[in-house]
Amino acid sequence: MPNLFSRTSHAVQLTVLLTFFFVANHEASAQRLPQNVKPEHYALALAPNLTDATFTGKEVIDVVVAKPAKEITLNSAEIKFGAVTAIVGGKVLTAQVSEDVDKQQATLHFAEQVPAGKVKLAISYTGILNNELRGFYLSKTAKRNYAVTQFESTDARRAFPSFDEPAFKATFDVTLIVDKGDTAISNTNIVKDEPAQETDKHAITFATTPRMSSYLLAFLVGDFQCLSGSSDGVPIRVCATPDQVQYGKFALSATEYVLHYYDTYFGIKYPMPKLDMIALPDFEAGAMENFGAITYRETDLLLDSDHASVSAQKNVGMVVAHEMAHQWFGDMVTMQWWDNIWLNEGFASWMENKPLEAWKPEWHISQGVVRGNQGTLDLDAQRITRTIRAKADTPDEINEMFDGISYGKASAMLLMVENYLGEETFRKGVHNYLSAHMYGNATAEDFWSAQTAISHKPIDKIMDSLVSQPGVPFLTFEPQQGSSVNVAQTRFFLNANSKSDKPEVWTLPVCFKSSDNANCEILSRDRQALIPPSAPFFFANAEGKGYYRTAYPEEAYRALVQHVESDLKPEERISVLGDEWALARSGKANVGSFLDLVSAVRGDSNADVIGSASADLTSIYNRIAGSTEDRDQFSTWSRNQFTDAYKKLGGPQADDAPDTRELRADLLTLVADLGRDPEAIAQAKSIASSSIADEASVDPTLAHAALSIAARNGDATFFDLLLRQSRTAANPQLKSSAQHALALFSDPAQEKRALDYFVSSEVRNQDAMLLISIELQSPATQDFAWQYVQDHWTEVSRQFTTSAGAYLVGATGSFCSENRLQQVTSFFDTHKVAASQHALTRAKNQINDCIELRAAQEPNLKSWLTKSGLAK
Repeated sequence: MPNLFSRTSHAVQLTVLLTFFFVANHEASAQRLPQNVKPEHYALALAPNLTDATFTGKEVIDVVVAKPAKEITLNSAEIKFGAVTAIVGGKVLTAQVSEDVDKQQATLHFAEQVPAGKVKLAISYTGILNNELRGFYLSKTAKRNYAVTQFESTDARRAFPSFDEPAFKATFDVTLIVDKGDTAISNTNIVKDEPAQETDKHAITFATTPRMSSYLLAFLVGDFQCLSGSSDGVPIRVCATPDQVQYGKFALSATEYVLHYYDTYFGIKYPMPKLDMIALPDFEAGAMENFGAITYRETDLLLDSDHASVSAQKNVGMVVAHEMAHQWFGDMVTMQWWDNIWLNEGFASWMENKPLEAWKPEWHISQGVVRGNQGTLDLDAQRITRTIRAKADTPDEINEMFDGISYGKASAMLLMVENYLGEETFRKGVHNYLSAHMYGNATAEDFWSAQTAISHKPIDKIMDSLVSQPGVPFLTFEPQQGSSVNVAQTRFFLNANSKSDKPEVWTLPVCFKSSDNANCEILSRDRQALIPPSAPFFFANAEGKGYYRTAYPEEAYRALVQHVESDLKPEERISVLGDEWALARSGKANVGSFLDLVSAVRGDSNADVIGSASADLTSIYNRIAGSTEDRDQFSTWSRNQFTDAYKKLGGPQADDAPDTRELRADLLTLVADLGRDPEAIAQAKSIASSSIADEASVDPTLAHAALSIAARNGDATFFDLLLRQSRTAANPQLKSSAQHALALFSDPAQEKRALDYFVSSEVRNQDAMLLISIELQSPATQDFAWQYVQDHWTEVSRQFTTSAGAYLVGATGSFCSENRLQQVTSFFDTHKVAASQHALTRAKNQINDCIELRAAQEPNLKSWLTKSGLAK
């Protein structure tokens, strides 16, 4: 699964906003299945009824029984059993079924022992096509229903009784009996399509799959239409509902490039006979890596490339590349158990960037990666975090693993190790790991052992220290003595009052900036001498790829700032900005020091550098500048810093590089939103109106930024324009942009209209809580939105899907007062939200952190503004 939130800004949005809003699905305390019986093959025949929202199923499971038993237990949820038998050597044994709803298990009881050896289990059953966006469920458009699946992590059991654990790999034969006018898609190619016994239906049979885990199976029924292509001899399709399929061309091009890239990189050909990419109207996750049949939210697969922003194109490219990487990492080689889900998600998050760097070098993917890693470091430095590998037994615990640690931290760790080893050595280790476990299961130790063997370097120690210990390493450098410098490592917390229960010591490659790019040494003790290269300054995170925070002696830091624009790469400047802002948040540096650093990079020509600074400046405005006077002065400073750069860049040109287009949008946002510049606001309104009237008339990247600015400063007339677009736009990107803009209006009358719209049947429940969460996160809208949530709890909670409640609870972490903290605590004590306890704990900690940050740094901000000549 990708980023559950469209990973991707993708990576930045994931780590900064939603990574800790755990997506625990339900409160059942499911247990592991017995190991006495293991499946080898499933033959499935399912007949969905799209009108009644039900389905019937028949299955035969070939199993191997290790020792004689009178009971066989498998997973089942929301299934009604019919006849159940075991066929052993021609003998038929009838079973009685007992169910444990809490454990999501069904036990087959036989009157006599089932002997050891091969057995066929034949099961007839019925089920429901639910509205919960999991299992076998209904996905709807205004015209019709579709039957689709989402099985990760523990929901295949809602579609067929199964051994629903990743290590129980088996092959699958699937037949779907569907209405005559419909088609079906599954993991493999269609081998037979013939009339069914019912005259108005036909039966579609698919080729046998390779050995794979149950959560990777997929079947989709409806009138899907597809665009076709191929790569390395593999047929590729991008499919969607008939009105949306036209927007699949960009994703098809991306898929064709990425598949060839991965074939070459892994040295292992794509393992399935075809690859389908299917956009679904109702889909909670960003996408899902079903083997050979990847499913997506429409906004993560479909776009009009002629009128799409750079960020939208990057997002689709990244999500496609992420899910395709899973075909090797996760599908062909699968983690042994969910505690090592990072072997799926961390790898795919790391890998997704490689083909995009090759396909679209003008996107500067490596800068976005380092920027995204800053969010991951901040996430892992909060009071509550977890180890990359953690206990995960129940469905709640398993689904909680799909967070910014499994995705972001694991990805950042792999990037650091690859940077240390070199790309080719690391690639060989990846190939050896995949080859050794093809169509099987693997553990963390399997991977780092492969890398240690190929490199003859302590990769096992490096990775084990990061996988097994929580938190962020903090490297504090002492003044250089001769050719060496002493460095101490401790655990870094963003909260100044947080401390670790025990001293953590990591084994880390520390890579110094040098004339030949990087000079890496291994740090393995709590205090150790390292030898930086001889240079006018030293920087201990070459390429910005180290997973640690750094602090330098005052003289060394001053030298670094002097060279930040002339001698550091954009990725390294982003890392320096991230470290200094983190030090300010933790009380280890003055906020004024960070603002001086921003002044040093204010003329930077790279969008990700300015975008990184902009995000942190916005945090200062929202979370440190507590008074109107402070905010006004801070806006004046921001306007003074960036107006010249924005005007110098000028208007859009036909030959603008993508980075230039994004930089212009970032600078407009800085000057208009943070700087509150009337001229820039008026310009944004004009751009937004022109774009709505004729999307071809305006650069879509600039239009996307202008739309948000115009909405924040919008009136009822502009609200009406956006509401109309959100209701009528065929393009999923335009529809989504309009909905998000509606969440930005700060006028109470329009804010109420937006919230009423979000909780109505017009907005898909997969989107409703994300939109309300946007309102809760902004100081301009959160007061009204929070009161609305409390006053309209029945309507709001009715929109909850399996994870939406946790999104909303977590969004309250953007509050910054003791009064709000008490309100959040009291409200959710009496209004329980399923599977949101972790999100609530983190939200309360984040509110406390903001309160303490403002108390510590607001006086420093006032003093700095006075020295800058802005304070009265």
